[in-house]
Amino acid sequence: MNLYLIIILSVLAAEFILRSITDYLNMKNLGTELPEEFKGFYNEEKYRQSQNYLKENTVFSLIRSTLSLILTVLFILLAGFNHIDLLARSLVKGPILTGLVFMGLLMGILFLLDIPFSAYHTFVIEEKYGFNKTTVRTFILDKVKTLLLGAVIMSLLFPAILWFFLRTGSMAWLLSWAGMSVFQIILIFLAPLIIMPLFNKFTPVEEGELKKSIEEYARSQDFRMKGVFTMDGSRRSTKANAFFTGFGRSRRVVLFDTLIRKHTTEELVSVLAHEIGHYKMKHILKGLVFSIITTGIMFYILSFFINNRGLFNAFRMEHLSVYASLVFFSFLYTPINMALDLVTHIFSRKYEYEADQFAVRTTHTAEAFILALKKLSVDTLSNLTPHPLKVFLEYSHPPVLERIRAIRKTPG
Repeated sequence: MNLYLIIILSVLAAEFILRSITDYLNMKNLGTELPEEFKGFYNEEKYRQSQNYLKENTVFSLIRSTLSLILTVLFILLAGFNHIDLLARSLVKGPILTGLVFMGLLMGILFLLDIPFSAYHTFVIEEKYGFNKTTVRTFILDKVKTLLLGAVIMSLLFPAILWFFLRTGSMAWLLSWAGMSVFQIILIFLAPLIIMPLFNKFTPVEEGELKKSIEEYARSQDFRMKGVFTMDGSRRSTKANAFFTGFGRSRRVVLFDTLIRKHTTEELVSVLAHEIGHYKMKHILKGLVFSIITTGIMFYILSFFINNRGLFNAFRMEHLSVYASLVFFSFLYTPINMALDLVTHIFSRKYEYEADQFAVRTTHTAEAFILALKKLSVDTLSNLTPHPLKVFLEYSHPPVLERIRAIRKTPG
């Protein structure tokens, strides 16, 4: 059997087994007794509902990942990539156009396969637990917009990468890295101005106590921004959130309308302070730098696998091509990507603690911030007792009980 095929199948199986074991341990770690910190926020029925929500999502994820693994393995063994490649070559000529069609067909297949899973999660699971507000029309429009947006981004970026590897020899990985890095930075500026408004409506926070308190806090921290905006998250879900986006003049803080409805002004300012803390402590910039570095690592390693005959034989391909090399390399890169994700999550959790501390030190309202975190956890039925392995592998935020303990220790 082809060595590359053995490696790829082993990687796919190992990732599936690791995720499955982690999810099993996570469900086993569920406690029947409500943590003392949340007594008065969760009643017994609500807490049991949160555990059922976790179990149902975990089972759904397991079924989804199992089917995904089976279909992926069958697609590889039955030369599915070769059939797509031959179809693309029959439709257009030239390596760049053929590559675009090849990628477009693969994206289309993945898009269609995802729809029933996404629909079930939205209209069955989320509906069952009272979260879903998405209409069928909004669901369909979101899917179409996502597909078109992906097609536009791919048509801008993919041909450039193909051209570099076809024309620039040993410099290709470096030029691709530079091009991708510039593209990442441009997207950060464009996201709040063009991309995000395609899916949601953003309006400035209305005049009143909240806006006044936010502006006073921002001035106290010498934080200049485009503004604080409300996002119509209630169009899709009852879940609440807040986030920071953009750089320079485009930077802004966004509060879900569901968040504003459920929290006091003091709580909202503390949440806002947390988001500003990420910016003030350069977490966003550090994340961007790390992303750019890892992109460079990926392209450098990729350069050794372009048109590798052994790799193409693993996928039963008749023709060599740069565009298929990019796809096949992603299978080999999975372990490295997982390792980099672990590093990303470790730093992300560290940054969350730091942003929490910033919020407490600058607002002097630790209890209001804790109250906000508790409300968010209860409203989203979040797992209060995740297994440490689950946290290590997948959590970008520390578990809420650990965050609360750390906040209580922070001088405010």
